[in-house]
Amino acid sequence: MSFLKVENLSKHYGGQRRLADWVTGNKPFTVRAVNNVSLTVEKGEILGLIGESGCGKSTLGRAILRLHEPTSGRAIFDGTDLSTLDAPALKAMRRRMQIIFQDPYASLNPRRTVAEIVGLPLQLHGIASGEEARAITAKIIERVGLKPNQMDRYPHQFSGGQRQRIGIARALVSNPEFIVCDEPVSALDVSIQAQIIALLQELKQEMGLTYLFISHDISVIGYLSDKVAVMYLGEIVEMGPVDAVLARPRHPYTQSLMSAVPDIDNPGKGARVRLTGDLPSPVLPPSGCKFHTRCPLAIDICRRTAPVTETVGPGHQAACHRLAEGIDISQTGAA
Repeated sequence: MSFLKVENLSKHYGGQRRLADWVTGNKPFTVRAVNNVSLTVEKGEILGLIGESGCGKSTLGRAILRLHEPTSGRAIFDGTDLSTLDAPALKAMRRRMQIIFQDPYASLNPRRTVAEIVGLPLQLHGIASGEEARAITAKIIERVGLKPNQMDRYPHQFSGGQRQRIGIARALVSNPEFIVCDEPVSALDVSIQAQIIALLQELKQEMGLTYLFISHDISVIGYLSDKVAVMYLGEIVEMGPVDAVLARPRHPYTQSLMSAVPDIDNPGKGARVRLTGDLPSPVLPPSGCKFHTRCPLAIDICRRTAPVTETVGPGHQAACHRLAEGIDISQTGAA
C-alpha cells in the first residue's frame, strides 16, 4: 500500500450564482484549479510536482492536506481516507502531515516571536508546554541553522533565507512523517536556495521524511526527486521515475520544459522549444487535450477528445494522442 494515494482529486472554485450575476444576467463561473488528479507517493520518497505558475500545483498540495476542502476525490494517507475525518481526527492527523509555504515573508505572523511561532504546534497538539516546549523549540531552531539566542526575535529581524528556516522548523517541530514543500526555495536567492535544498535533504535522511516537493524549476526537481509528476492546467500529463521522465520525456509539454534547461555539457542538444500563447483560463479550459492550443504537434483528434493516460515504461505514464508515434517536439522545428 502506498504511503500517500490520491484518487481523482478535484478542487473547483465558484459555481454559485452571486448577486451580481442575478443583476447582470451572467452565468456563474467555475474555476477548475485541480481536475481528477491521481498519484502515489511511497514512504521515504520525494515526488516532485512541476508545472507553470497557475497550473494548480499549490492548490493540489493544500487539497491533499485538506487545507482546501476537495470538491471531489480523496487522499488516503497511510491507509486513512482523509476525507472521512472529522475536525478532531483531522487535527490529530495534522501532527503527521505538515506544509512549508512558499513565501517566507507572508507565512510567519509578524506579531509573534520565533519561539512562539515554532512552539505553537507543540501546544496545539498537546505535545509539550512551558519550559519543555521551549527546549524542544530551541533544539529544532538550532537544527535548521539558526541560533537559540535568536528565538525571542521577530520575523522582520531575519533575512528571507532565515525566515524560510523558521518555516521549516515550524513544520518539523511536531515530528511529522509527510511534508508538502510548496515551492520553498522559489522566493530565495540562488545561493540560499542551495543551502535550503541541502538542509531539506539532510532532514529527510535524519527524520525519515516523505516529501511532495512543488516547484516550477525542473532542474531542482531533477536534483531532488525520486519521481516527477508534470502538471498542466490542473491535470497530470506525465508521471514516472525522475531519470526516465527527464531522459526521455514523452509528453510535448514535458519536452518543452526540458528544452528550456541550459546544458553546458551539451550546448547543441537541440532547438529551444518556445510555446506560443498563454496558459488557458481554468474557467474556460480548451476542449479535448488542454495542451492543444499551444502544442505544435496537435492534430484534429487533440481538439476533440481528451487523451487517456498510457503506460510508456516501467512506472512511467503520459497522456498524449501521439505517444505511439514517439515524436520529439524538439525535432519538429517548433522553436
